[in-house]
Amino acid sequence: MKVKLLGSLLLLILPVYLFAAAAAFTGKVTDAKTNEPIIGATVTISQLKISTSTNANGEFTFDRLPARGRYVVEVRYLGYQTLVKTVDLSTPASFNFALTSSTIEAREVVVTGTLIASTSKNSSTSAAVVNKEELQGSYTNLIDALAKQVPGVSQISTGPGISKPVIRGLGYNRVVTLSDGVKQQGQQWGDEHGIEIDQYQADKVEVLRGAASLQYGSDAIGGVINLVEPLAPAPGLIKGEVLSNYSTNNGLSGTSLMLTGNENGFVWRGRGSYQNAYSFKTPNGYFPNSGYNNTNVSGMLGLNKSWGYSHLNFSYYKNNIGFFDPESVEELYTTEHSRTLDFPRQDIRHYKIAFNNNFVIGEGSLKVDLGYQKNQRRELEDSADPSLFFDLNTYSLDTKYTLPSKNGWEPVIGVSGSWGHSLNKAEEKLIPEYDAYAAGVFGFVKKTYGDNTVSAGVRYDYIKNNGKQLFEEGEEKFTGFKNTFNSISGALGYTHVFNDNVNFKANAGSAFRAPNPAELGSNGVHEGTFRYEVGNGNLSPERSYQADATLEFGTGILTGSLGVYENYVHNFIYASNTNNETIEVPTEDLGKYPVYRYGQVNANLYGAEASLTIHPVSYLHFENTFGYTHAQNTTLDRPLPFIPAGTMHNTLRFEPKVKGLNAFYLSLGIDNYFKQNRVDATFETTTASYTLLNAGIGATFKLGAQKLKLYVSGYNLTDKRYYDALSRLKPGRLDQTNTALGVYNPGRNITFGFFLPFDIR
Repeated sequence: MKVKLLGSLLLLILPVYLFAAAAAFTGKVTDAKTNEPIIGATVTISQLKISTSTNANGEFTFDRLPARGRYVVEVRYLGYQTLVKTVDLSTPASFNFALTSSTIEAREVVVTGTLIASTSKNSSTSAAVVNKEELQGSYTNLIDALAKQVPGVSQISTGPGISKPVIRGLGYNRVVTLSDGVKQQGQQWGDEHGIEIDQYQADKVEVLRGAASLQYGSDAIGGVINLVEPLAPAPGLIKGEVLSNYSTNNGLSGTSLMLTGNENGFVWRGRGSYQNAYSFKTPNGYFPNSGYNNTNVSGMLGLNKSWGYSHLNFSYYKNNIGFFDPESVEELYTTEHSRTLDFPRQDIRHYKIAFNNNFVIGEGSLKVDLGYQKNQRRELEDSADPSLFFDLNTYSLDTKYTLPSKNGWEPVIGVSGSWGHSLNKAEEKLIPEYDAYAAGVFGFVKKTYGDNTVSAGVRYDYIKNNGKQLFEEGEEKFTGFKNTFNSISGALGYTHVFNDNVNFKANAGSAFRAPNPAELGSNGVHEGTFRYEVGNGNLSPERSYQADATLEFGTGILTGSLGVYENYVHNFIYASNTNNETIEVPTEDLGKYPVYRYGQVNANLYGAEASLTIHPVSYLHFENTFGYTHAQNTTLDRPLPFIPAGTMHNTLRFEPKVKGLNAFYLSLGIDNYFKQNRVDATFETTTASYTLLNAGIGATFKLGAQKLKLYVSGYNLTDKRYYDALSRLKPGRLDQTNTALGVYNPGRNITFGFFLPFDIR
C-alpha cells in the first residue's frame, strides 16, 4: 500500500518537473529621493525560498522562476524602509523598487507561517517577526530572546538551560514550534522538557499569537513559533556566517558556523553549532549542577527550479542538562561551577528529516511537507544507565494546495496527518507506551477588495490515542486507554488599511486541543519536578472560543500597536495538588511526594499587548512594549495557575554617526515585571514585582567586502534578587514538610559576541 501511494504521488508530481515553463524576473532598486541605484540591497521571494542582492548598478535578476503565479517580493536595505510588493510573473516586466530613506523600524514585514504568505499589514493574524540580529544579546536561549522582546510571549524556565514558550498565558502542548516546515515533536508535556532546537539556526522567527489550529491542528490553540532558515543565495554564490558569544553569568560559550550555496538551482546548506555552560549564578551564589552543553549538526540539499523547489533537511541535536539533587536541599548555593555535569541529569537526542516541496501548477501551487522525527529523552539519576527513557518516533504529512486567485479571491485546501509511537526503554515508567494518530482536512479563502481583506476557514480533525496497559509485580501500573476525538474548528478574519500609516486587524474563531498521553495516563514520579503525577483517562478535549483585535500605526516619529484579546477555554486541562495529598515512594530520593492529578475546569483568559517606539530625532529611539494576561478559573472561581506576570520593557537606543563605524549604537533598558498574586493558592506561590537594568553597545566594522558586528550586552546589571512568576525554581513545596526550594533567577550577566556574515563567489 505504501509503495502504491508513493507511486501515485510521483505520477502526480512528474509532469510538474517535465513541463514547467521558466521565466526571468529582473528589476532595479533605487533611492526614491535621488533615483540613485542602491548597491547590495536584498531582494527576497520567501514563497520560493530564494534571495539575491543588487549589483553595482542596483540591478538584480532571478532566473528560471515559474512563468506564472503571484509572489510576495521583499526588498530590504539598512537605513531604508522595507518595501513589499506582490508581483505577477505571468506579466513579464522589469520592476523598479524605489526605497525611502528611514531610520524607523519597518512595520511592513512578510509572514510565511500563515496559510497564505503576505505582509503583516494584510494578514489578520497577530504576528511579530524577530530577525537574526535581534536574537543576539544577553539571552540564554531562543525562547528567552522572544520572551524579552515580543509582547504576549513569556517562558516557563528551569534555569537558563530550559525554557518553554508561553503565548497569551497558554503553553506546553498548546504552542506549536515549527522548524523546517514541520511541527517539532518531542515531549512538550513535561514541565522541565525544553524545545530541541538550535538557537542559532533561524534567520528570523515569526511568532503567531492566538489560535492557529486551522493550519496546524490540535496543538496550536495558543499560537505558533515558526523558525525560518536562511534562504538559498543567488546562483553561483556561496554565503555563510560565523557567530560566537560568551556570557559571564554561567560561562555560556556558543559558536555556530553556516555555509549555503546555489549552483544553477542545486542548493545546499550546512550548519554546526555548540554551546557549553557551567552552573548559573544567582546573587546568593551558584546553583549546583545547573550547567548544560548541546551540539547541533544540520544540513539541506535541494533543487530550486522553474517548477518550484524540493529541499531535504536533516538535523541531529544532542543536549545534556544537569539537575538539582533534592537530597542536598540544604545546600541551594555553592561557590563551585565546574563544566562537568554530575548526576542527576538529562541526556536528550533529537533526530529529524524533513522533505519540503512546493510545486507550481499553473497559477496555483502544491506544498508538501513530509517529516520523520526520533526523540530520545534519558533521565539519568546516578549513572549513565537511564532510570527513565522515552523513545518517541513521529511521522507526519502536511499538504496544502493554493488554487489560482481570481477577482481577489485566494482559496486554499489542505490535508495533514501524523502517527506517533512512544516506547519506555528503562526500568522506571511515568507514562504508558502509546500510539497517537491524527488526521485533519481544512479549507480557507481570502478575499481582498480595495483596502479591505476578509478571510474564513474551517477544519475537521480526527485524533486517536491508544495507551498500553502495564502490570508490574502483579499490580496494574497503567490501566491503558483508548480515546478518539474529533472536532470542527473555524476562523474569521478581517483587515483594513486606512492609509500607509494606520491599519486594523481582527480575528474570531473556535479551536480545540485533544489531551495528550501524559495527561491521560501518567502514573509515577516525574524526575526533576519533585512530584508524583496521575493522569486521567476520561479527559475531554479543550475547546477554545477566542477573539482579538489590533490597531497598528506608524508615522515619522511614532510607530506602534495596541491589541486586546479574550479566550474562553472549555475543559481546560492542568495538574494540581489539592488537600496536600502525598504518596510514599521509598525507591525515590525524597521518599514522600506531593500528588498532582490532571483535571479539567473552564477558564477565561483576556489581556492586552502594546508597543510604542518614539523617534524624536534620527539617531534616538525610545522603544516600549507591554503585555498582560488575566486568567480566571471560572469553575472554581479562583485564578488560573501558571500565568505570567504583567511586563513592561523600556529601551532607549542611541545611534550616532561615528566615523569609521557602521551601525554604532548604545542602549539602556529597564524591564518592569509586575507582582503576580493571582495564583491558585492551594499549590502555587505568589511573586513580588521587580525591575531589572540592562545596557548594550555595538558596532559593525568592514573587513574588506564583509561586515563584522561586535557587541556587548548586559542584563540585570544591578544583580537584583528576584523570582520570576513562571520559574520552576521559585519558592514552593517539595513535600509535606513544605520545604521551600526558593532559587533566585540568574543575577548579573554580561554577554560578549560577534556576528560575521560573508559571501564567496
